[in-house]
Amino acid sequence: MVLDHSPAPGGAWQFRWPSLTYGKVHGMHALPGMELTGADPARPSAEVIGEYFDRYERAFGLRVRRPVDVRAVRAGEGGRLLVETSRGAWSTRALINATGTWDRPFVPRYPGQEAFRGRQSHTARYTGPEEFAGLRVVVVGGGASGTQHLLELAPYAAATTWVTRRPPVFREGPFDQEAGRAAVALVAERVRQGLPPRSVVSVTGLPLNDAIRRGLADGVLDRKPMFDRITPDGVAWDDGRRVAADVILWATGFRAALDHLAPLRLREPGGGIRLDGTRAVADPRVHLVGYGPSASTIGANRAGRAAVRDIGRLLAGQDTAAA
Repeated sequence: MVLDHSPAPGGAWQFRWPSLTYGKVHGMHALPGMELTGADPARPSAEVIGEYFDRYERAFGLRVRRPVDVRAVRAGEGGRLLVETSRGAWSTRALINATGTWDRPFVPRYPGQEAFRGRQSHTARYTGPEEFAGLRVVVVGGGASGTQHLLELAPYAAATTWVTRRPPVFREGPFDQEAGRAAVALVAERVRQGLPPRSVVSVTGLPLNDAIRRGLADGVLDRKPMFDRITPDGVAWDDGRRVAADVILWATGFRAALDHLAPLRLREPGGGIRLDGTRAVADPRVHLVGYGPSASTIGANRAGRAAVRDIGRLLAGQDTAAA
């Protein structure tokens, strides 16, 4: 049984902003058994990847029920899990949780935030650069979305300011398989320790491409340290600096969407869910895909295969015990 709360195929991709064309994305690793070929790089990635997921579901006969909101997963009868949803409840011997992060955009708290007279928005609600025409915009965040949005909206805005908690690290040269494995390993180690996962980009840095180089040269990517407070008309630092703003755009990432698993008490004292591979250490019936090191298409493919093998062994053991 596959339950999806989204209205259509495509996962979080279907909600990406229209100006994020397929040619601008970092890449879409093919799902098992069907390549994504011939995609127009000028089309919105939401359309390209949404259609690809739809073709995939139909080609392999995946019977996805949607829209279904999973509200809680709790211990059921006979050693099963009870999955409570907006369309009834299911009893299951094993669960793969692939809810990702898109539904939990993260906005940090700063003094004075409630008194800001302008608009605050998160990149999850970004629709394109036109909405910032003629406005003074503060972009918060040192990840890929922060730099992408800043470079895109700067020609439309009256003024832009870029602030980050830490100085950004720009990465020269190609990001090969060895570097990728090393980065994923660092994220995976946090998960093994039961700590909240960090994003892969936090350990890889930002690729220094032509767009980034232009932004550095023309001053758009002139990074300033994180402000200390928000004022009614902008942001301020304790050293007396102030910047007026009409919009604060929080490019501050996402958190794992796991509230529905709370009844199972899977979280460790460190705040994360400790995993052995994809299996929750606190409950071997539960596997997390798209959490921590598997929060990418290629990572999710590998994690999905591992989860299926592990669940197969779990169910085989249950059947043997029952016999």
